[in-house]
Amino acid sequence: MKIVTTPMCEEIVKLAGVKNYAVNKFPQKQDGDLAIILSESKMDMKAVAIKINTSTQIFQSIMLVSKIAGSELADEEIFEYFGDYPLCTKYLNSAYSHDVRVRVYSEFLKDIVSDVGFVIDSDDFDYVIYPDYLKRKVIESENLVEVPSHNAVSKNPFVKAELRYSILENLI
Repeated sequence: MKIVTTPMCEEIVKLAGVKNYAVNKFPQKQDGDLAIILSESKMDMKAVAIKINTSTQIFQSIMLVSKIAGSELADEEIFEYFGDYPLCTKYLNSAYSHDVRVRVYSEFLKDIVSDVGFVIDSDDFDYVIYPDYLKRKVIESENLVEVPSHNAVSKNPFVKAELRYSILENLI
């Protein structure tokens, strides 16, 4: 089976043990048999959509892709990848709760905001959290927290999650 992946998912494909794959920003049928893509993407070929916004999503995506590739990693092997990323490790399968109320301007940010333990409330909130690409659409003017989107940070999902977790932890 020939796997093709987008640049944003390449690190997951590598960590999952896939050796033979192609990278294409817009995978097409002629590129391979199966595409590994972000869940927000649309494909006209057989594809597996993954999420990589939170530690748990990163873990689950590595596990899923390793099964598909036939390398099926054990949990312990995947845990090792988290070793250099303390915030990713902290939030992996953990339940936190903070008395911080936020309005969130993006679905992908809702995942990580929930992971940190904030309460999402569009009416009564302490902060407005939005991705950089929606800066012009934010109507509030105070307590704004801009978070880098997919294209504005490292393609490494651990580095990306660490940055986002650190921005949100500054609100606690």
